[in-house]
Amino acid sequence: MDIPVKLLVVEDDMIIAADIALHLSKLGYEVSGIISRGEEAIRHVETNRPDLILLDITLKGPLDGIETAHAIHRQWNIPIIYVTAYTDEATFARAKKTRPYAYISKPIRAIELQRAIELTISRLADEHPSTSDPAPDAPFVLSDRIFVRHREKIIKIFIADILYVEADRSYCHLCTTNNEYLLTTPLKVMEDKLPGNCFVRVHRSFLVNLTQVDEVGEGHIGIKGKTIPLSHNLREALLKRIQTI
Repeated sequence: MDIPVKLLVVEDDMIIAADIALHLSKLGYEVSGIISRGEEAIRHVETNRPDLILLDITLKGPLDGIETAHAIHRQWNIPIIYVTAYTDEATFARAKKTRPYAYISKPIRAIELQRAIELTISRLADEHPSTSDPAPDAPFVLSDRIFVRHREKIIKIFIADILYVEADRSYCHLCTTNNEYLLTTPLKVMEDKLPGNCFVRVHRSFLVNLTQVDEVGEGHIGIKGKTIPLSHNLREALLKRIQTI
């Protein structure tokens, strides 16, 4: 099952909030909630932990959007995209101190929203660099998840759910329990990006998640009913990586 990127919408105009949520749904994102006040947004983040937050600067109540962002960042490292009708220098200067990932002016267009979200995810990847230079359209990898382009949208896959990655010339297939994704990324790039403590090359065409290995034979590995070839010269290194009795 695809796991869409999850966003929280914090906006005190319910008509605008509903319009933003509709845009997000059409773009393939999940809306974890629509919140109108800053203090409620903080409580929501504590229990639902979105991937991104779309935050209006001028909120009603004791906390405006900028104060809400400061409060959230004191506890969680969640990227924030400001959405506002106010573009004056004083407001921008206050907002900039919270280090937002983007700043969108109202009225919002779907294409601007989509680009801001994709740039935010790309920036997150830059803040967690891999050991090699990123390839065009390479997946965005964070500590516990990977974001991939699939059917014209970006979806989230938890690294623990990945079974293996199989090379297909200059592309590769990323396989989970429920789905398979064709990525326009070479296997070597995926090997560099995915955490080395979990993933190991077992064949020139296969990279496997050690936590998903069910059996190791003389020349093969079994993962969830899939038989994966095991190169003779890589078998010893694999056995050193897994606990055997």
